[in-house]
Amino acid sequence: MRNSVLSYLFLPLFACLSVSAHAVTQTVEPVPRPAMATGTVVQESPVRIDLNKADVQTLEAGLSGIGKAKAEAIVAYREANGPFTSVDELLEIKGIGNALLERNREKLKVE
Repeated sequence: MRNSVLSYLFLPLFACLSVSAHAVTQTVEPVPRPAMATGTVVQESPVRIDLNKADVQTLEAGLSGIGKAKAEAIVAYREANGPFTSVDELLEIKGIGNALLERNREKLKVE
């Protein structure tokens, strides 16, 4: 009787082990990535806005946190003081601080 009770207890255990072992030995096939079409152009760097050439609409649309008033202030500063010599010169304009400049630094250039 003891043997029959043990066999009823171990039978489900061995069945689970064999299913688990079978599941472990199966391999998963990698999903192939679709190939890129030839001739496609991948833009590596974003287009930078030149502070000395950009108009109000370009500055407003292309920069984060720059609305119409700040864009007009940038253009007015450029007209009053001549062309920008560096991007850091934006800090001279009222309403533009370090945080706003750092947020947009990668989008700006001075030529």
